[in-house]
Amino acid sequence: MQLGRILNIFKKGTKARPTSSLVLTTHLKQRDLPHWTSYFVKYSDITSDQRGLSHFNWKVDNVNYHILRTGCWPYIKYHCSRRPHDDLSLEDRFFRILKVMNLGIPCLAYGIGASFLISCEEKIHTPEGTVTIYFLYEEDRGAMH
Repeated sequence: MQLGRILNIFKKGTKARPTSSLVLTTHLKQRDLPHWTSYFVKYSDITSDQRGLSHFNWKVDNVNYHILRTGCWPYIKYHCSRRPHDDLSLEDRFFRILKVMNLGIPCLAYGIGASFLISCEEKIHTPEGTVTIYFLYEEDRGAMH
């Protein structure tokens, strides 16, 4: 068992929280592998097992997604686009450096602003519990872009 999972047991009682990667995968599956989606999840509702990743590939049922991920307290923001697998290591490193150079201030402002602008939510049902994810606006589930 990972140290983060053990610590989460003490934070929220006796039940571990789902990982951010499980919520991501489950959301994409619940949406029948959409062409794109963009959502927020509260740090307090998950265990962040993708910490440090900003731009990366994520495969679900043989479908690849490019994931843009950023911490914007009190949330983590995910933007997912169905795309062919690419080497995203350069972009990932660039976004991480940019966040550090800006001391995370724009990310914090984004999270606080999003708290006032979120207008929709959806329940994600995982084997480890249900997590609510949030949207700035209701997504068109069949949209290509």
